[in-house]
Amino acid sequence: MHDSLIHATEDDAQMDRLLAIMAALRDPETGCPWDIVQTFKTIAPYTIEEAYEVADAIERGDMEDLKGELGDLLFQSVFHAQMAKDAGHFTFADVARHMSDKMVARHPHVFGDESNAKSAEQQTADWEAIKAEERAKRDEGRTLDGVAIGLPALLRALKLQKRAARVGFDWPDVSHVIDKIAEEAAEVVEARDTLTQDELTEEVGDLLFVMANLARHLDVDPEAALRSANAKFQRRFEAIEDALADKGKTPAESDLAEMDALWDAAKLAEKS
Repeated sequence: MHDSLIHATEDDAQMDRLLAIMAALRDPETGCPWDIVQTFKTIAPYTIEEAYEVADAIERGDMEDLKGELGDLLFQSVFHAQMAKDAGHFTFADVARHMSDKMVARHPHVFGDESNAKSAEQQTADWEAIKAEERAKRDEGRTLDGVAIGLPALLRALKLQKRAARVGFDWPDVSHVIDKIAEEAAEVVEARDTLTQDELTEEVGDLLFVMANLARHLDVDPEAALRSANAKFQRRFEAIEDALADKGKTPAESDLAEMDALWDAAKLAEKS
């Protein structure tokens, strides 16, 4: 108990220090000129970027980097809260209180009288039911209300599909999704020379939306899958660059046939 109190005191002290630093940065008389002129909209892109950098550190298994990235993400919350305080909307304490109240309300099996002897599936169902009640109180009566527009498009597609599936609007099995993918892909191929750029963009969007649905039916996180594919592409392309460098060449001095062969070699090397 004594150790936990020491750690709690240290946590409180460091949180107070961070809040004080942020307040000093935003002080209209003595603060940093850059920090003073920022707004919610100008800071929001940094907030999104920091969240992705947290995910990247986790993907790489770099705990030292994760510590720093979590600090950067925490600072984003502190920055937004300070701007809200400056404008008279709310404070960091209000943010923390709201989050604590929500977590307690959403976990009656931990903080209330309900039994915690539930399966993960039942707890997920209970969680969604509680969130539905919260949306109803906020007058979000439509099924898709509350799915943030600012989410990355692939993630938002997944969330929209999950919401629709809860009320039965979903393909019964994955074979129907695969058929739809083939249909959408064929439409893009057949009409690519006759469509306007806006129409072609719409068709490609339809195809990507169905691909997200396939991932959902296969219980795959499409964002994580694409991040992994991106990392694999970068890794293998850099192997091509290294192999060409050993020959005293750059990719621009090579050709597709040579780079394809080096790609296959890099792929084989990864699997061996």
